[in-house]
Amino acid sequence: MRFLIVLFVAVFIFGCASSPVRYTYEEIKDYPPEIQERITKGEISLGMTKEQVRYAWGPPSSTRVLTPEKGKQREEWVYSSSLGILKSRLIFVNGKLAYIISNEQKIVNEE
Repeated sequence: MRFLIVLFVAVFIFGCASSPVRYTYEEIKDYPPEIQERITKGEISLGMTKEQVRYAWGPPSSTRVLTPEKGKQREEWVYSSSLGILKSRLIFVNGKLAYIISNEQKIVNEE
């Protein structure tokens, strides 16, 4: 019985640690080299598009369309752990990453 518990815990830990393939080379090859590098490292930065962020971090836990502000479309993406703990909140304005509120993940805050 003890062996089964240890096995279950090990599978859970290693299963959560692996990251699925989020993109192919063909999908990111036309981006500037610095964006390609950030995506391959799993990093994001201000100014990235929603597609680029999705390639870097994968799909968000939840999304929400926010009220437009000064005629600009806004959308919120939330990334949280499997336990529902907030890790990062991203705000896109007109399709570009404009705000990052985070306590985790790989982030490059350069434009």
